[in-house]
Amino acid sequence: MAARVEAATMGGEIDEESDERGSMWDLDQKLDQSMDEEAGRLRNMYREKKFSAFLLLQLSFQSLGVVYGDLGTSPLYVFYNTFPHGIKDPEDIIGALSLIIYSLTLIPLLKYVFVVCKANDNGQGGTFALYSLLCRHAKVKTIRNQHRTDEELTTYSRSTFHEHSFAAKTKRWLEKRTSRKTALLILVLVGTCMVIGDGILTPAISVLSAAGGLRVNLPHISNGVVVLVAVIILISLFSVQHYGTDRVGWLFAPIVFLWFLSIASIGIYNIWKHDSDVLKAFSPVYIYRYFKRGGRDRWTSLGGIMLSITGIEALFADLSHFPVSAVQIAFTVIVFPCLLLAYSGQAAYIRRHPDHVADAFYRSIPGSVYWPMFIIATAAAIVASQATISATFSLIKQALAHGCFPRVKVVHTSRKFLGQIYVPDINWILMILCIAVTAGFKNQSQIGNAYGTAVVIVMLVTTLLMTLIMILVWRCHWVLVLLFTILSLVVECTYFSAMLFKVDQGGWVPLVIAAAFLLIMLVWHYGTLKRYEFEMHSRVSMAWIIGLGPSLGLVRVPGVGLVYTELASGVPHIFSHFITNLPAIHSVVVFVCVKNLPVYTVPEEERFLVKRIGPKNFHMFRCVAR
Repeated sequence: MAARVEAATMGGEIDEESDERGSMWDLDQKLDQSMDEEAGRLRNMYREKKFSAFLLLQLSFQSLGVVYGDLGTSPLYVFYNTFPHGIKDPEDIIGALSLIIYSLTLIPLLKYVFVVCKANDNGQGGTFALYSLLCRHAKVKTIRNQHRTDEELTTYSRSTFHEHSFAAKTKRWLEKRTSRKTALLILVLVGTCMVIGDGILTPAISVLSAAGGLRVNLPHISNGVVVLVAVIILISLFSVQHYGTDRVGWLFAPIVFLWFLSIASIGIYNIWKHDSDVLKAFSPVYIYRYFKRGGRDRWTSLGGIMLSITGIEALFADLSHFPVSAVQIAFTVIVFPCLLLAYSGQAAYIRRHPDHVADAFYRSIPGSVYWPMFIIATAAAIVASQATISATFSLIKQALAHGCFPRVKVVHTSRKFLGQIYVPDINWILMILCIAVTAGFKNQSQIGNAYGTAVVIVMLVTTLLMTLIMILVWRCHWVLVLLFTILSLVVECTYFSAMLFKVDQGGWVPLVIAAAFLLIMLVWHYGTLKRYEFEMHSRVSMAWIIGLGPSLGLVRVPGVGLVYTELASGVPHIFSHFITNLPAIHSVVVFVCVKNLPVYTVPEEERFLVKRIGPKNFHMFRCVAR
């Protein structure tokens, strides 16, 4: 293990003899030189993320199975949730389709794929990745354990500000009060908890909607049988998670690719056979006419249309599994055009058969391919759940690093990609809650209301965090920041206002789930913060230790004693208890501190900091594992 050795200073840690200083200086020079040689390779790996054309296409294909399953299976349930009480005016179908087209264009395509995804933290996505970026550019961490050596890391990239710039003023405003830092952390935790809620609701609605296709061709089957089939599928899905994203991605990607081709083909068929006039929905004037006809139902129908863009929060959180360019290629080349064709085809069918809106997806399938399509749809619904499950694992790992979640086992399932992980405890908790939601509601409309509420809150949180990213990290002109924020909030607050009408119709579920996880995270973070503050204030005086002499007033026996501590500087209070209560101690004592930094990864060459504590003959050291 390569360790960076630094000479200690008089601030409680005493300098070595001059000859040792020379040898340590030589060692530092050699290590610095080797680190400089590695810097180019590390920057390419962690910052630029350059890939060969073939590997990029391969990863784009794989991303379909992990990232886009959720967004891709929305056609299963969007129109039913948009018109739960039936269609009163055939023109409403054109208006709803127009809203779906422009929702897909404005939010997933323009906002997330081409703007938000660029705000990744060395490939890491999600609300905590945005928070890590902010922590590097401003002192907003509630646990104040930052050190100057952290900023010397190859992967610790940050911008500098002009003193009188808008970014510098924003930075000072954030850093000024602890309440603002706490409010920022709570905002991040709310977004994280809502994505965890998605990890429970997505499998429920996707699998239940797919299994519901049984009742279209086999009307004698009861709803209880459909729910039982959905539960069996869900148990199977969560049981294969331990194989990892890489294997699951290769297994699921062909299924999702076939799904997108199938729904696009059926969409083209329905447009040609039933009503090609639906293509006029690409004109935004039909959105205006839709709302002009008035009525509360048209406003609340936005809750159903909102489901057409569910999955974007998982898209961003799953960035750690694939490079940004692969995700962008997959969306623009396959996902976006196929979804537009699928929704347009369903709208054309519903225009001819408005009474079939409850089962629009399955009824629009030509009879000759119904059962093959049912199998593909069920398989795609299983895959859809993978996106939010993988996203939940990524967010839990990030929450652990920030001291906001109880310590759980994290299994790295790939040697190639650091972001591909599996969290066993969370996997089984998600499975139990998911089955409870599926069996409890038995109705995809209520689950859809719950799902939409969770997604719109995540979008609002992302917009607020992106505003700070654009100011502090990208240093955009305030006009661009204002334009992005206003446009995003206008669209998202419109959807949010519609979802408020559905809180009592299932929308309360993600709020309860998120509140439970938020309480756990806040309590754990509060305890972590108070423990750190206690250890900082009760550090042992170096003068007291030096006064004990090299033996520390004990018998020094051969061996190395490791003392774990949260402190990256100073001697922990527990050490004084060892000295006063133990008859002997090891001849070499090492204080070990495992420190999480706001970066995606710490290269092995820079992972360990070793310092001497006290005079040489005390044989005491500190090792900070970053």
